[in-house]
Amino acid sequence: MSQAPSAKNPRTGGQILVGQLVSHGVKHVFCVPGESFLAVLDALVDVNIEVTVCRQEGGAAMMADAHGKLTGQPGICMVTRGPGASNALAGIHIAKQDSTPMVVFVGQIERGMREREAFQEMDYRAVFGQAAKWATEIDDPARIPEILSRAFHVATSGRPGPVVIALPEDMLVELATVPDAPHYEAIDSAPSLGQMADLAKRLSQAKAPVAILGGARWSATAVKQFVEFAERFKLPVAVSFRRQMLFPANSPCFIGDVGIGLNPELLKRVQDADLVLLVGGRMSEMPSQAYTLFDIPVPKQTLVHVHPDSGELGRVYRAAVAINASPIAFAAELSGLATPSTTPWAAGTAAMHQSYLNWSDPVPIKTPGALQMGGVMAYLESKLPADAIMTNGAGNFATWLHRFHRFTQFGTQLAPTSGSMGYGLPAAVGAKRVAPDKLVVCFAGDGCFMMHGQEFATAVQYNLPLVVVIVDNGMYGTIRMHQEKHYPGRISATQLKNPDFSAYARAFGGHGERVEKTEEFGPAFERAVASGLPAIIHCLIDPEAITPTTTIAKLRAAAQKA
Repeated sequence: MSQAPSAKNPRTGGQILVGQLVSHGVKHVFCVPGESFLAVLDALVDVNIEVTVCRQEGGAAMMADAHGKLTGQPGICMVTRGPGASNALAGIHIAKQDSTPMVVFVGQIERGMREREAFQEMDYRAVFGQAAKWATEIDDPARIPEILSRAFHVATSGRPGPVVIALPEDMLVELATVPDAPHYEAIDSAPSLGQMADLAKRLSQAKAPVAILGGARWSATAVKQFVEFAERFKLPVAVSFRRQMLFPANSPCFIGDVGIGLNPELLKRVQDADLVLLVGGRMSEMPSQAYTLFDIPVPKQTLVHVHPDSGELGRVYRAAVAINASPIAFAAELSGLATPSTTPWAAGTAAMHQSYLNWSDPVPIKTPGALQMGGVMAYLESKLPADAIMTNGAGNFATWLHRFHRFTQFGTQLAPTSGSMGYGLPAAVGAKRVAPDKLVVCFAGDGCFMMHGQEFATAVQYNLPLVVVIVDNGMYGTIRMHQEKHYPGRISATQLKNPDFSAYARAFGGHGERVEKTEEFGPAFERAVASGLPAIIHCLIDPEAITPTTTIAKLRAAAQKA
């Protein structure tokens, strides 16, 4: 490694940009290389930043999103112009809806060629203006420190999200003499003493309170502090859609997740609450049950809404108490609330926790076919370490993970609240790069896996021994489910013909297993982990087993009867 150029001497735009990454503490970059940012790739040679070369820009952006979710620091993605930027849009959309800090650098045409529709030319401010939290382009290399400092602040402050920065090719080779910006600090605010006193008063007057945790800007410490508060108050705590890692399932206060197909008893408990403490989340379409759980704009439940972005407070729901603070800042103040002398809701909390345990027990679940996913989940629950990182994309298969895996530690879940297919495998690669010593297990449907299945090559290239569990029913199952509900028996555009995914794994240099019976899964999983290679376990399930609780035949019969 050669000596990095000094900030006191002229540097190319590419060198200045990489200097800012170092200054802001970046340790990892996910990219698909392009000739439009060769100067940046060259500058990366001289610094101690790991680069993961990906096989498609969507995968690179999803890996960066996973990095941002796990670390709370902006995931860094670099892609080339035009088609490369377009491919990355899926990952950028995930980061926007999931409130994940991310900075995406996009190669751009030379400045003198603008507005001629040059090769792969796009106006990135226009293209990503709605999809990103901020989209911009750098015309002057001397402004790179300023713009990157702003980008890191924007990505991490308030409600986190993605920033897209276009880099004209000729700008990156221009020289400038400019100092590096200091390390960014995310902007935050703490709840006032009056707001915490108001919360304490309302809790003391409540008969049926409930807390719902979601969103971003949490930490392991904040989760621990909230657990201590909840257990002192015997407060029932639910988590939002795909945010199970925000509260341990083994706490006596945990009552489940408010997402798709939630426990009916949990739904009733939230509906009957007289006070809802919503921390970090937005209660968007999925957790709010298509915006029916709370009245809009004023919920009938007393709402105390804590969110790091003032723009989200009052945006949909008018809170009785709106607290503009991150979950980290809010949780730090909870120890100051005196333990109540009476908690009339305590018995209800215990009952709801037991309801959650019953709801999340996979053993009683029986579905058609020789391979029972209930048995698979029971095996995994008995074998997985508490710090195993679980990832998934989107599809009915994810219900098995979300409903039946009991998350007990922060930083163990990577799942797109945006509902993006193809996320699981890139997220698993990103997780393994962040936490190489942890077991990483990806759940994917057959349709979901093939959206970014090429990133298995990335896992092999970097010797990342993750395990992918592919649940194969030969169809786009979620769409087929809705099809049978609304157009029973009229199958259209949902059938899939799949490869042998175990052979696919071996072809890339990984480990492959094929499972057709429940009793085959445990030994196959153990062999996969013991192989020390990236592994795929191809699980073939009966197409009738469309969800844990119903079949295609039952859906069709019900729809035809209706």
